[in-house]
Amino acid sequence: MSAIVLTHVGKEYAGGVRALEDVSLTVERGTFLAVMGPSGSGKSTLMHCAAGLESPTSGSIRIDGQEISALDETRRTELRRERVGFVFQAYNLIPSLSVLDNILLPLRLAGRAPNRTWLNTLVQRVGLADRLAHRPAELSGGQQQRAALVRALVAEPAVVFADEPTGALDLRSAHEVLDLLRDVVERLNQTVVMVTHDPAAAARAHRALVMADGRVVEELDKPSADALAGRLVALGRG
Repeated sequence: MSAIVLTHVGKEYAGGVRALEDVSLTVERGTFLAVMGPSGSGKSTLMHCAAGLESPTSGSIRIDGQEISALDETRRTELRRERVGFVFQAYNLIPSLSVLDNILLPLRLAGRAPNRTWLNTLVQRVGLADRLAHRPAELSGGQQQRAALVRALVAEPAVVFADEPTGALDLRSAHEVLDLLRDVVERLNQTVVMVTHDPAAAARAHRALVMADGRVVEELDKPSADALAGRLVALGRG
């Protein structure tokens, strides 16, 4: 079963603005997909629809085999909580809570107990085992984003959506976070979909989509930063 399947998905906003136009996409389990495109290309809308944050105007979206397009908001919220993880540019950690409490907060809100073996595997993998009692302000930006990644993964989701996850980080920390995203895919069999404007970041993925005008205009396997940058420049020239 694929992690995500989009079939002929369209999204239209008030005033007739078409953000997505007939997008079909399959993301297999255990893969790392990057989505790129110029501003206004539809990449963020694609992520929001694929993650169940917005409903498409047309077409079908399945997460972990579950059709979500027709679900009401309550059921979509439940599905996101159970099957989807999120990592954003802003770490969204609560300053007054410890790192561990931040990581476990979504599970506690859902009334679920953590899988302690999985939790320990994650914190060891990202190098935070000795930082769990610290507050976010006591961590570097890269460490805070690692904590956000563990929080996204701790519920064992079908897919993690990462929206510009390295946008607020220095170069070294960005490389570390990208290494971790690739690592959790290849070693822990997670599925990651990352939206980014950075060709070097997208080149760390197994596969990259380039979007323009609400459509997928190119798919690249084992993408290189140079190839992606060239494609974006070409799109910018019209």
